[in-house]
Amino acid sequence: MSALTDQFIAYGCKIEEAMGRFLNDEDFYGKCFAKFVEDKSFAGLGEALAAGDAAEAFDCIHDLKGISANMGITPIGALIAPLVEELRHGNIPEDADEVYEELLRIQRDLQGFDS
Repeated sequence: MSALTDQFIAYGCKIEEAMGRFLNDEDFYGKCFAKFVEDKSFAGLGEALAAGDAAEAFDCIHDLKGISANMGITPIGALIAPLVEELRHGNIPEDADEVYEELLRIQRDLQGFDS
């Protein structure tokens, strides 16, 4: 195990399951991870929520959910799953801003990982 995978495991991610999708190539995973934590969907979600645009917010959060699931970053998936379902139906729930702030906190945490 590398320092990066150890960090994911300590953070509660399912990295072991995800590595198979990345051909067990930690360098490849690290490159994909570096792109993910800077993905435009994080900012796009905030902009869409602020504008009250549930359709655009859904597109952004659905992207984040899919990528985080493929990468085994389960803390993101667990956090945003209920919001995904609300946005899928065109609803922006009252706690959407709180969920978004927690999502940004997780993003900042992940940006601190050594990739």
